[in-house]
Amino acid sequence: MTDPSPRSAPPAPLHVLGALALELRGDAPVARNALDQAGAGRLAELIARDLAGFAAEAARLELTTVGALYDPVEVLRPGWPLHHELDQLAARAPGRHEGGGRIIAFGAHQERLPGTLPPSPDYAGGPLRLLPFVLGGEPEVAARVGEIFETTLLERGMAGAETALAAQEAFGLQVEHARYLTVHDLAAMMALQYEHAGLAPLWPLLETALLQPEAEQWLDAPPEPLVRYAEGEARVALFSPAAWHARYAPEAPCDSDDCRDKLNRRYQHFEARLRQIAAVLGAHGVPVTFVHCDDGTQVRDQL
Repeated sequence: MTDPSPRSAPPAPLHVLGALALELRGDAPVARNALDQAGAGRLAELIARDLAGFAAEAARLELTTVGALYDPVEVLRPGWPLHHELDQLAARAPGRHEGGGRIIAFGAHQERLPGTLPPSPDYAGGPLRLLPFVLGGEPEVAARVGEIFETTLLERGMAGAETALAAQEAFGLQVEHARYLTVHDLAAMMALQYEHAGLAPLWPLLETALLQPEAEQWLDAPPEPLVRYAEGEARVALFSPAAWHARYAPEAPCDSDDCRDKLNRRYQHFEARLRQIAAVLGAHGVPVTFVHCDDGTQVRDQL
């Protein structure tokens, strides 16, 4: 008779989530975004060899990857759906066993990848392309490998020369740098990129959605739009001109055409910024709900 208590159940498998990041040279086009099964398998074997070089125990884990390239916004999404899809597809692959050490690579069949793996054409052509991978298996082993990766890949995770060349030839692109990153490394890199792009105020909200999706976070820093992240969605305040004036320009009413023109330009700039922020959130897979707010002084209560 088996003990049905949780203590008798095997520990849940742990997963190490990461990606091979390819920084492209110049503006040369990518010949293909997905490889066939044979090409995906060859590249996966090289990736497995590289990862074992960073942590020998990685060879005891099951590596699952896909022969396709993605934009960072397709990888950095709440719940890590791309990595989750890889793991779910691998769970249904024939011959899976508990011993680990297996390599599973998904490639295109008749130019079509399985499940939800096809990269979106909306984000093709960026300078940084990612080939995601999942390592899974014994929890203790995965935990040790994950800890090593988190502390070493960002600084010393350069891909092997053979791997970089193979990726360059397989996808038909020009690679400047090829390195391995965990999803946390990738998030840190994106935080810096968003800071350079003038989107630093948005990052704490995005980071919460990625790493603490059940938590709450506000973007409440005038002149920025007002956004509340909670319960898995971003609620963005839409202001009427009068409500915007009350919150963002509460100074004395304008009595000249020049002043009114300046206020109107500020309001138009605000609306453009709002659209930009909503687009970034949407690209990262964060649902966006617009909330009409007619009171610019009590707007937090309306979100």
